[in-house]
Amino acid sequence: MSKNMRDRSRQLRRKATDAEARLWSHLRARQLSGFKFRRQHAIGSYIVDFYCHEAGLVVELDGGGHAEELQGQYDLERSQWLESRGLRVIRFWNNEVLGNIEGVVEQILSALGSTASRKPPSP
Repeated sequence: MSKNMRDRSRQLRRKATDAEARLWSHLRARQLSGFKFRRQHAIGSYIVDFYCHEAGLVVELDGGGHAEELQGQYDLERSQWLESRGLRVIRFWNNEVLGNIEGVVEQILSALGSTASRKPPSP
């Protein structure tokens, strides 16, 4: 990982949104069925919000700006690139995380269950 990517990842971790902080409180320290998650993790030229290597799962949180057409196209291309490397990408709106954290955690658990039997990808 380049120094620029490492610095950007650190900056994003320090400036986490409320939704990122809320979800991280449920994912950190192997709290979710023993799966290890990393936050603001670099994969290729992208920095993903949350990443579980052993399940090959990327969890992305989107705010209102992601509803705009250009951002939506960028998100689609980014997800396709990650998926082409054998990763599964799931997305949640920030308001989902803030208003229904239990439902979001259940969906992540379900995704972990459906990906856990796969061999971890090598991005």
